[in-house]
Amino acid sequence: MNDDNVYSKAFAREGINQPRSADEHYRSGLRFARRLRLPRTAGLAILFFPVASVLVEEAVAGTWWLLLVGWAFIWPHLAWQLSARSADPYHNEIVNLKIDAIVAGIWIGMMGMNVMPTAALVMMMGMNLMGTGGLRLFGSGALMTTLAVIVTLQLTHGVPHFTSTPLESLLALPVLVAYPLIFAWVSHRTTTRLSEHKRRLELMSNLDGMTGVFNRRHWELLLRTEFENCRRYHRSATILVIDIDHFKSINDTWGHDVGDHAIIAVTRQLQLTLRACDMVGRFGGDEFTVIMSGTSPESAIAAMSRVHERLADFHLPAAPQVRLSISVGVAPLTASMVHYQEWLKAADIALYKAKNAGRNRTEVAA
Repeated sequence: MNDDNVYSKAFAREGINQPRSADEHYRSGLRFARRLRLPRTAGLAILFFPVASVLVEEAVAGTWWLLLVGWAFIWPHLAWQLSARSADPYHNEIVNLKIDAIVAGIWIGMMGMNVMPTAALVMMMGMNLMGTGGLRLFGSGALMTTLAVIVTLQLTHGVPHFTSTPLESLLALPVLVAYPLIFAWVSHRTTTRLSEHKRRLELMSNLDGMTGVFNRRHWELLLRTEFENCRRYHRSATILVIDIDHFKSINDTWGHDVGDHAIIAVTRQLQLTLRACDMVGRFGGDEFTVIMSGTSPESAIAAMSRVHERLADFHLPAAPQVRLSISVGVAPLTASMVHYQEWLKAADIALYKAKNAGRNRTEVAA
């Protein structure tokens, strides 16, 4: 078939039935890291204040203040740069999340497990870990945080006191309220993008890669649905099977590129002539099919007459000497048909009748 390469390339662009390349894996990991950049930056910035309010009371050394400023305001940007410059951004971002969990445990230990700032820290880290890696990453992160708390308390000889002052509680509240909203907004945006991507993939799987009309599999589903609806609601419909005349000769004489242009040209002429509600499909090669709902055979013949006239005056830009024409088989739905394949077979027989009668014509099933 002429469109083998075009078709596979089109699907490869959308990632359908194609193995993921190293470049695709990198870009996917980069998107993953980018999604976490905003929540981490905003979350750590607002966490600075409740943690700082506790450290003021604990009277810690100045080094801890430098570490707190670096963690809250520098680390989010450093984490992004590490992931963006890594050969595997996804793996690097998972490492960053584990570092987040360990550092959160250190600050919880330094605060003596002060209840409100601790709750804010645990909530933020838990959402990040669960939202990106599920229970497995959450479990390992929770273990790291717990170990970091224990080690910090041992090294600093800290004593858990759990209580929070009104100021510490007040400063922790924005984290507890704002961070879930930020995380939910990022999740919503990601879900919206994934839904759109899925919609495009589904659409791509229903279309012919070269012409953009329905592919054979989907067109047959539409035909079966139309057949059942027409029989149920006693509606009329007509289908057409169309072949490009002497297409093999065009391919053999002018090459497959010209053959591709001929297929696309016929598709465009059909789309320009037929109604928007008429369902055009490509069965492969040079064969097209059309479902015309609520249409009599006479109306279908009249539409095809206009296509014949358009093609008579049409010249391919790549090969002006090539004259395009089509043979068409028309089959109205009849009460005697018990399966949609009978309907399609009737149109196919009419097509061969048109070919045997000299081509460049439309014939109706008997």
